[in-house]
Amino acid sequence: MRDGIHLATDIYRPKESGQFPIIFSRTPYNFNSWGDGEQRTRMAERAYEAVSRGYAYVVQNERGRYYSEGQWDILGTPLTDGYDAFTWMKDQPWSNGKIGTLGCSSTAEWQMAVAALDHPSHAAMVPQGYGAGVGRVGDYYEQGNWYRGGAEQMLFFSWLYGVEHDKFKPRIPDGATQEDLIRISRFYDLAPENPPVDMKEALSHLPIQDILQNINGKREIFDKMVRRTPNHEDWYAGGLYHDDMDFGVPSFWFASWYDVSISPNIALFNHVRKNAKDPEVRENQYLVIAPTLHCSYTRATENTIVGERSVGDARLNYDEQIYGWFDLWLKGEQNDFKSKTPRVQYYTMGSNKWQSADTWPPARSKNDYLLSK
Repeated sequence: MRDGIHLATDIYRPKESGQFPIIFSRTPYNFNSWGDGEQRTRMAERAYEAVSRGYAYVVQNERGRYYSEGQWDILGTPLTDGYDAFTWMKDQPWSNGKIGTLGCSSTAEWQMAVAALDHPSHAAMVPQGYGAGVGRVGDYYEQGNWYRGGAEQMLFFSWLYGVEHDKFKPRIPDGATQEDLIRISRFYDLAPENPPVDMKEALSHLPIQDILQNINGKREIFDKMVRRTPNHEDWYAGGLYHDDMDFGVPSFWFASWYDVSISPNIALFNHVRKNAKDPEVRENQYLVIAPTLHCSYTRATENTIVGERSVGDARLNYDEQIYGWFDLWLKGEQNDFKSKTPRVQYYTMGSNKWQSADTWPPARSKNDYLLSK
């Protein structure tokens, strides 16, 4: 869309004519419905759920991923890519001009910095497991989980080995038809897998700047990032959110106790509630803290297991709450979301139950660590 770049986009919308609010998922991951010769239905199921509720559902690959042209840079693609996508969607004849963003992990992490641009059509957000999109907030200075306490974490070393594609991938010719794209998506592997390695052994290699080279991984992004200091100017040039930026969108946040980024996630929720310039934005921030692993909210069962630990029945009516949120902001429905939904919903391990509070931490809570000092 920007600078001549074509960003691959799939659109699902109700068959009847009219204008619809849009749920938008922008992702670096593969939304192709075919893989290894088999059809996958998860994306279509998500789209069907949204369409059946009266929404258009749009999914787009980030610059440089799969069908999208250009060069990919983890959380370094221009913020204007997201802003331009909003502008294109609002101008479509089937759009009512209201857009909500939805996604987990890297499908969520771009949303915060774009929310700082406050596009007039970006009406609501549901970011889940979004910590790698947080550059700096309060005392947390992790630059998207790359650092902790000034030391580089190993998470993204192994992640980049798995997701950064080789530059020699199928090229989509100019003028390709929809029929061409469907055929290519079915018969070409757009998500090739690197050979499996013993990552425990791989991450023990020194010096750390040679870890991906040692396992024959693609290294362009890694080689650039592994040499950055925590205060390097490039951290501020891409898609990370930093707390000197404003925040312009009502948000329903989802975090997990067993996620790598739980602390900056909660800190960002509190930061927006306290510091957003628009009082309506400050007032319309809600948070769920689940006892699950990264992006595993809806996988909770009546006996949810994390590692070898049972945390009990951690299920929650996620779809009902999320669509209640979108109905409020994208359709303008005067529903009962605010009267029924606590400001903070959090699951307490040990007692194994969902609880609620008006603030985080809850007003009556005590920090035993601080009290012992």
